[in-house]
Amino acid sequence: MMNYELQITNWNNSKVRKVALSIFFILCSLFSFSQVKTEVDTTKIRIGEQINYKIKVEADSSTLVVFPEGQTFMPLENVEALKIDTTKKDSKFLLSRVYKLTQFDSGSYTIPRQKVIIGEKPFFTDSLRVDVNTIEVDTTKQKLYDIKPIIEVEKSGSNWWKWLLGILAAIALIAFLLYWFIWRQKPLTEEEEIALLPPYDRAKLALKKLDESQYLMRSEVKDYYSELTFIIRKYLDEKVYDHALESTTDELINRLNLLKDGNQIDLSKDTIKNLESILKRADLVKFAKSAPDTALAEMDKVTIDKEIDHVKESLPEPTEEEKLLDKQYKEEQERKKKRRKVILTVAISIFLLIATFVGFGIKYGFGYVKDTIIGHESKELLEGDWVESAYGFPPIFIETPKVLKREKVELPEEAQSKMKLAIFSYGSLIERFYIVTSTTNLNKPETEDAEEQKAININTVIEGNLKSWEASGVKNIITKNEQFITPNAAEGLKTFGTADFPGLTEGSFEKGNYVFLSFTTESIIQQVILVWRADDTYAEEIVERIINSVELKSDEAVEAEENEE
Repeated sequence: MMNYELQITNWNNSKVRKVALSIFFILCSLFSFSQVKTEVDTTKIRIGEQINYKIKVEADSSTLVVFPEGQTFMPLENVEALKIDTTKKDSKFLLSRVYKLTQFDSGSYTIPRQKVIIGEKPFFTDSLRVDVNTIEVDTTKQKLYDIKPIIEVEKSGSNWWKWLLGILAAIALIAFLLYWFIWRQKPLTEEEEIALLPPYDRAKLALKKLDESQYLMRSEVKDYYSELTFIIRKYLDEKVYDHALESTTDELINRLNLLKDGNQIDLSKDTIKNLESILKRADLVKFAKSAPDTALAEMDKVTIDKEIDHVKESLPEPTEEEKLLDKQYKEEQERKKKRRKVILTVAISIFLLIATFVGFGIKYGFGYVKDTIIGHESKELLEGDWVESAYGFPPIFIETPKVLKREKVELPEEAQSKMKLAIFSYGSLIERFYIVTSTTNLNKPETEDAEEQKAININTVIEGNLKSWEASGVKNIITKNEQFITPNAAEGLKTFGTADFPGLTEGSFEKGNYVFLSFTTESIIQQVILVWRADDTYAEEIVERIINSVELKSDEAVEAEENEE
């Protein structure tokens, strides 16, 4: 009896425990759902319309809340996630976030449960069903039209003309600056005009300016005599004795007497005596602080004026030979002046070119700048207008820098009934870049094992390719294999490696790289072959872009698409 009562008690305790736990979980569930709520403005939309899907969370101010991110609403597409809106409610915060969802295919879709993390605990929203309806078109009111024919579209122009205008503007600016500062005939200054005058005219003009000066009025006799003696010495230096400026008075007078005695100059004794008297008086003024009368100073200036005329009259007329030498001297000076301008222009131009090359080289790389100026075949391919097209049937969809041209392949008569071969290519093995796509349709007996045939096809075709290369002169072929999957999930084999390819000149070889992308089914072999030179800095980027663009479709898929169209 006691055991039975004990069992009843244990059962009652167990039942109470279960009820308590159930109530606890229900309360927790109610509490969690009270924290996370969802709202939608509609559950029925048309193709392309958007749903406003809102998630509301109630949490403490210190609690971290993580909302869903990215495309977690698939099969609906998250177009935009608005910023989190926060409002205060009593002692808690109410956080909400709106997601704009859409779908471009008709049908019924279920928005999956969304995970919201509050603190360290995950909470899930309810799933939601959304109907996406098509837009009804009344064909009795809307006219139907034939498919428009293919229209040739002119190739869109690039921005080359902007670069050309910029270069021409820079050249024009540089040319203008060179002309303005180097080649332009600048107006002569007063000093330059005086320097171009003959020595006699220059001396006369200097005496006139001395007469207009106010040295004597300011009692600056020393400066007056210094200027006066410089005028006569400069004239004698240029026309009579080329050391007149640095000679002493006695040395200059002795030299004039020697020239007179030697009949080299017809100077009178009075002229030499007057010059000696004035020069010695000037020495006394400059070195002995003598102060002659103002009238005497003016008289000395008049005497110098007359003696310059006497010196000019005493000078012999220049011979024809002297005139010719003088003309040749002036022409030589002009040539030297012009040569200096040419050298300066060339030096500035070379400096600007070097500075421009170095500047662009530092920014873009010297190799890239050099190839841009000189030109590089692969660089032009990389930066040109690429072509996306399909080749063969079933088609190989591929993007290439140039359109691939169909090659004529002559098959033996016994092979024509067994296969159909379509090859498209650009370049050749001896050129720097080579692209080939090939599609082979085989007529196979129905009894053959498809999986076994697939392995045989890949290995046989690649081996045949390499043997044909060896027959063409390719040497030192190194091969590696790995699996390759296209962006649209077509599986194939990637064969790659290096080899020595024949060069443009006979007997020469160039190190190169190659890639085979091979795909097979029971009766179809498709290949993409790429060959480029190892020293080509732009080829790697070209090859990567081509490989990433390769897509394949089965003949059944292509036929289905054509039937739908």
